Amino acid sequence: MERQISQWVRHLQLTVTDAGTYVLWGSPHSFYTGKVRSYLIKKGVPYREEFLFDAEFRTRILPAVRLVVVPVLETPEGRILQDSTDIIEHIEAERPQPPMQPETPVQKAVAWLLGAFGSEGLLTPGMHYRWSYRAEQQNFLCAEFGRPVHRGPDREARLATARQMMQYFGDFLPALGVMPQTIPAIETAYCELLDALDDHFLHFPYLLGGRPSIADFGLMAPMFAHLARDPVPSTLMKNRAPNVFRWTERMNLARIGDGEFPDCPESYPADDAIPPTLEPVLRLAFQDWGAQLLADALHYNRWVEANPTLPGGTMVSTGGERKTHPSIGPIEYQWRGVTVRRASAPHGLWHFDKAAAYARALTGAAKLRFDALASRTGGGGVMSIRLARPMVRDDYVLVLA
Repeated sequence: MERQISQWVRHLQLTVTDAGTYVLWGSPHSFYTGKVRSYLIKKGVPYREEFLFDAEFRTRILPAVRLVVVPVLETPEGRILQDSTDIIEHIEAERPQPPMQPETPVQKAVAWLLGAFGSEGLLTPGMHYRWSYRAEQQNFLCAEFGRPVHRGPDREARLATARQMMQYFGDFLPALGVMPQTIPAIETAYCELLDALDDHFLHFPYLLGGRPSIADFGLMAPMFAHLARDPVPSTLMKNRAPNVFRWTERMNLARIGDGEFPDCPESYPADDAIPPTLEPVLRLAFQDWGAQLLADALHYNRWVEANPTLPGGTMVSTGGERKTHPSIGPIEYQWRGVTVRRASAPHGLWHFDKAAAYARALTGAAKLRFDALASRTGGGGVMSIRLARPMVRDDYVLVLA
C-alpha cells in the first residue's frame, strides 16, 4: 500500500510541477537518444529523461508504439512521438524559435543531407566499434545496457538483464555488412571522417558555422553514445580528433556560443554560404554512404516494380514485420575495394530521400550553387537517386505512400 501511495504521489507531483515539460524516454547509451537529447538542450525545450524500467513505459508507451524502442518523446499534451527525425520536425513546427535549421536553400539542403548521413550512414561504424570490440569494453557495456532496464542497485541482476540485450544487439553486425573482410575499410573510412571533422571543428563550433542545425543533431546520433562514450572508440576520438570530442561536449551544453570562438557569430554563414572546411566532410558522406544508397535504391525500386499492387500503408518490411529499421532483403555492392553484403536499409533510403527533396526543390541560382557543390564533392550520382514510390512513416513504422 505504501508503495502504491508513493507512486501515486510521484505521478501527481510530476503532473503538477512539470506542466509544459516533455518526457524523453531514452537511455545514456542509445544511438538516437543522443540525437534527440542534444536537440532538446540546444532548442531550450524543457524536458526530463525517463528510463524503460519505469512502469509508465510498459503501461502507456509500449502499447501505443508497439515496439520496444527509444527514444520516444511524450509532449505535454500527451502525444507520443517516435523516430528522432519525426520528433525534431514536430518540435520545429510547433516551436519555430529559436530555429535549429537554416532557412536559406542551399544550407538547408546540405544540413538535411549531413543529418541523414549521421543518422543512417554512420550506423555501421557506430555499431562496429561497440560490438566488434565488445571484449575490450565489456564491463562498461554491461553497466550501460543494464542501467535503463533494471531498477535498483542489484549489480548481478542488472548485469544479467544487460547480457540478454547485448546479445540481441551484437547479432546485428552481419546485417550491417560488418565482417572480417570489411572491417579495415570501415575503420579507414571512419578515421578519414574524423580527420575531416577535426579540421572543420578547429575553425567552427558547429557544422554550419556558429549555430547548430539538423546536421549536427544527426551526427550526434553515432558520435555521442557509441563513438564518444564507449571506451575503445572514445580513446580513438580523443587521441585522433580532439576537436570532434570537444564538439560532442559542446552539443550537450545549453549555450549556443562557445568562448573558444569569440569571433564567430551565433548564426549560419551569410549569403547561404557553405564553410569550405565542410566540403571534405560532404565528399566523404557522398563517397561512403553513397555506395550503399545506390544499391539500396536499385533494390527498393525493383521490389516496388515486382509488387505494383501493394496498397498505400503497406509496411516496407520483409514479411510485413513491424520494425524500426526494417529490411526488404539482402543487397551487395563494391566499396573501398571490398564487397559488402548486408541487409537492405529502406529507412536510410527514406531519410536520404527526405533530405534530397530539399535539393530537388532548388531553383535558379541556388540550384546552380548546389549542383556545383555536389559536383565538386562527388555527389552527382547519389543526388540522381529517385525512388519508384515514396515512403512515409505512419503509426511509428515505415510504409508505402
